[in-house]
Amino acid sequence: MATQSLVSVDEYLHSSYHPDCDYVDGAILERNLGQFEHSRLQMLVLIALNAHAAEWGVLVLPELRLKIGPRKYRIPDVMVLAEDAPRTPVIEQPPLLCIEIVSPDDRIKDLTERARDYVALGVPETWILDPAEKQAYVYSAAGLHQVASGVSRLVLGEISLEFGQLFLRM
Repeated sequence: MATQSLVSVDEYLHSSYHPDCDYVDGAILERNLGQFEHSRLQMLVLIALNAHAAEWGVLVLPELRLKIGPRKYRIPDVMVLAEDAPRTPVIEQPPLLCIEIVSPDDRIKDLTERARDYVALGVPETWILDPAEKQAYVYSAAGLHQVASGVSRLVLGEISLEFGQLFLRM
């Protein structure tokens, strides 16, 4: 079993990783991404949400570091911020919404842990989209639930996403 070297927060924040990595208690954690379905769905989500960004008063951003706590940083696949949110190199206030795209190697336990971190920070919901299964999940303070069959739209306040239409474009 290989051991992992721990790094300081300062070293993490001043280093580049390709792709970027999460940081939890000194450990650099790789994220599963980079395959076609993940990338395609992430792009479609960004385009769909950004088309309404001005109307909703939001910023839609891909893969930006989010400070969860003093020794924990996560990188949501997509983050939605209020338009007037501080534009800092690392986001420190709770986004309005985080979205995770399931990759073939992802485990639901790991995605749930990520979503739990977002909720603990103050994010009301995390939408988890699975392009392989054409299924959506919502994680909130109430826990994880699968979106019912036949439902193809997610809504949080003014923000909405016709994920069923996006799955058709895969």
